[in-house]
Amino acid sequence: MTTHGLGSSLAYLLSRAERVVNRGLAAALAAEGVTVEQWRIMRALADGRGESMGELAEAVLMPHPTLTKAVDRLIDRALVYRGPAKGDRRRVAVFVSGRGAELLARIDGAVAEQQALVAAAFGAERTARLMHELEILADTLDRAEVSA
Repeated sequence: MTTHGLGSSLAYLLSRAERVVNRGLAAALAAEGVTVEQWRIMRALADGRGESMGELAEAVLMPHPTLTKAVDRLIDRALVYRGPAKGDRRRVAVFVSGRGAELLARIDGAVAEQQALVAAAFGAERTARLMHELEILADTLDRAEVSA
């Protein structure tokens, strides 16, 4: 284990791991012409409730300008659409379209296969434990930011 230079930085190691995982995921999604970011957007909208751009930006970890461009590209492909928010017709929300839901159903298999490859390489139990620990880390740091 590296304990000096960049290898001693948690932020660097998390970024490096994300890059490697996303590289494999991007390759799996490319067959359908979908980027990792576009997949995250459609996956966040898959429940059909719709999300405001602010809610969506937070959910998919994207800054607003980048999200707007990505959503516009998905709208151009008729995979998502903007419409009135359920429960508050004055607000605009983003929804996955029927065509987007069909695409998402097709690529879910590729996403699952990619995650299975990671689990096979790293170990299923270790992968599950890592995912659990990363979720706890993010939640803990989010709470610490709020209370700071």
